[in-house]
Amino acid sequence: MGSDHYFSASPSSSENLRRIRVSLAGRDVEVTTAGGVFSPDHIDGGTAVLLANTPPPPAGGHLLDLGCGWGPIALSLALDAPRATVWAVDVNERALDLVRRNAEELGLDNVNAVQPEDVPEGVAFRTIRSNPPIRVGKDVLHGMLETWIPRLAERSDAWLVVQRNLGSDSLQRWLAASLDRGYSVSRAATGRGFRVLKVRRHGTPATGTIPLP
Repeated sequence: MGSDHYFSASPSSSENLRRIRVSLAGRDVEVTTAGGVFSPDHIDGGTAVLLANTPPPPAGGHLLDLGCGWGPIALSLALDAPRATVWAVDVNERALDLVRRNAEELGLDNVNAVQPEDVPEGVAFRTIRSNPPIRVGKDVLHGMLETWIPRLAERSDAWLVVQRNLGSDSLQRWLAASLDRGYSVSRAATGRGFRVLKVRRHGTPATGTIPLP
């Protein structure tokens, strides 16, 4: 892709649409992907680890897939929680178009695929699920998490998957040091070289984490 990256706003590489079969929320489905987006040929290993090691999403409210790519996390959330509103957020317009296309083909009318600035300010999320774009650099990544994690509703969890050799442990330490006492950070799972980190926003009084199934 030359200087083109999956976190480019408008990829200049050839779209090269393709159809792939994947398993989402326990269902075998066919989706459309394209060049210029993250992991266009399959569900990325980190995303697969995240999907396998998180509990079912809340049945209602607002749910966030941060850095959605072509949509495996957002589509899984929408399939599992048809009464919830799923926000699929990315800076890559091609990725957002793919999420919209895939949601429509799967009959999902509860997915909003939008740029970050298009999420209304008053929306609080009952869960955040993300395979964040580590390669954007530490400053950008930290800024992104500092923006979105505080938008968790009380008594809600964010789940992040990060490759161990790309700084998952240092990210866990940074989160624990950066968030205030209303949050807790823990390692929920490890698999295939990835860590799943869980960030809990506690309520008043403080509450425990949501257990894995």
